[in-house]
Amino acid sequence: MSYYFLKTVLKKLFAAAAALAASAPAAFAGPYLNWETNLSYTGSDYTSALHELHIGWEGENGAATYYIQGGPAYSAVDAASSSDLEFSGKAGGAVAVSESVSVYGELSLVTAKENGYGAKGGIKYSF
Repeated sequence: MSYYFLKTVLKKLFAAAAALAASAPAAFAGPYLNWETNLSYTGSDYTSALHELHIGWEGENGAATYYIQGGPAYSAVDAASSSDLEFSGKAGGAVAVSESVSVYGELSLVTAKENGYGAKGGIKYSF
């Protein structure tokens, strides 16, 4: 994926999130910075790490909360001769179904020689 294409896509995603947040008549928490490190192991053997530094925007609209974030990602693979600087992004949210139950989801991507995509979702019960 070319840098120009990625830059254009991320700008459009951030612009869409900002427009959504600005048009919603609800509370808007605003921008934030997020540093995250994900380590991967097979058994007890370290295989890789992904260090992400994202700028993001979050907000809420009634019972729903949402966020979008993106930025550079540094990939460190075990026994590799070099590490790569990539780009990554995430978008997600949650909806309160009741006072104690919410449904959440997240979509993610990481650019690389072969782009990586992820999705997760679930139900959270608070007591």
